[in-house]
Amino acid sequence: MRSVLISGASIAGPALAYWLQRAGFAVTVVEKASTVRGGGYPIDVRGTAVEVVRRMGLLPQLSRLQTDSRHLTFLDPDGATVAVLSPHAVAGSVAGQDLEVRRGDLAAGLYELVRHEVEFRFGDAVETLDQSAAGVEVTFVSGQRRTFDLVIGADGMHSQTRHRSFGPEEQFHRYLGYCFALFTVPNTYGMHRELTMWNSPGRAAALYAVGESRDELQAFLTFHQPQVPPGALRDPQAQRDLVEQAFDGAGWEIPGLLAALHGADDLFFDTAAQIRMPHWSNGRVVLVGDAACAPSFLTGQGTSLALVGAYLLAHALTAEPDIDRALVAYEHRMRPFVVANQALVDNGAATLFPVTAEALERRNTRLRELVSMPAPAPRPAHSALQLPDLGV
Repeated sequence: MRSVLISGASIAGPALAYWLQRAGFAVTVVEKASTVRGGGYPIDVRGTAVEVVRRMGLLPQLSRLQTDSRHLTFLDPDGATVAVLSPHAVAGSVAGQDLEVRRGDLAAGLYELVRHEVEFRFGDAVETLDQSAAGVEVTFVSGQRRTFDLVIGADGMHSQTRHRSFGPEEQFHRYLGYCFALFTVPNTYGMHRELTMWNSPGRAAALYAVGESRDELQAFLTFHQPQVPPGALRDPQAQRDLVEQAFDGAGWEIPGLLAALHGADDLFFDTAAQIRMPHWSNGRVVLVGDAACAPSFLTGQGTSLALVGAYLLAHALTAEPDIDRALVAYEHRMRPFVVANQALVDNGAATLFPVTAEALERRNTRLRELVSMPAPAPRPAHSALQLPDLGV
């Protein structure tokens, strides 16, 4: 029985663990957090990825847990309504087929599928990786040492597995010019199953009322930042200061959101960026999900790439006994799908957040026209891959 260590218990990690344990692998998942991470902000499962969750048996559950956002209201810099649209008309998703669920609901569902069949090591992390002909010797932060046939990095865009086996993140990081902050705020606005987005040139704020909850909202602040902010990714206070500076003088509900930001205990701050690598494997270490190919939140495809990548990696390892050939096969099948979805940014996926007043007015004009126009067709990249049969 081949042994596999997966670093990361978010989306790609548990999804991969599910398929590998069904195929007879001995799977261990290590996660530095003390438990599966929640988080109420919405994520999309589209196109090919919907078929992955269907094959996992999760589709009925996720369909019941959909955020079911009824409308998306766009506001101008003064807080006046620009347009009220169906969320599907803006996202390019297919109503009745694609899913929008809370990230924590998907993570919890994946964990429940495998928690009794897979070894989870919460509150621990990989300290060192040493490859040899016998496999990969792993030293954990806890001090334990074990050897695995394969180590898989599913630990996100800032993957430590990638850093240890491929080098510093900077050589793979493609910054797209935006920073963003996510956090929870009280629902003092009376919102329910809806999204409101405010824009001024180079800045945007959104409030998400997801699911049945009427008590709290997910707040999202994003702003144009020409250069990667030094140090902000590791310093929560620097993150708060940077957001406050970016939104200084903004109207609408921004002052209240900034006040809530400073008291938020669930702040998630990052940059809009992609990970682009020439190869996703190095010997017996391989990457999946954002660690290998983060497409950025601007595409809305991070979760879908994680689910599809996990399925294809499991398929390759199941179909091909030789690990080296299996990893080549995984990348050969997955890379065109990644390229197509990462290219969504170059094809205008950032147009929701215009940087200039002129670009903002052009976007608003298009939004007003959408009110009376048919919803745009789904983007071909979402379904650009036919899944092979895993046979387990």
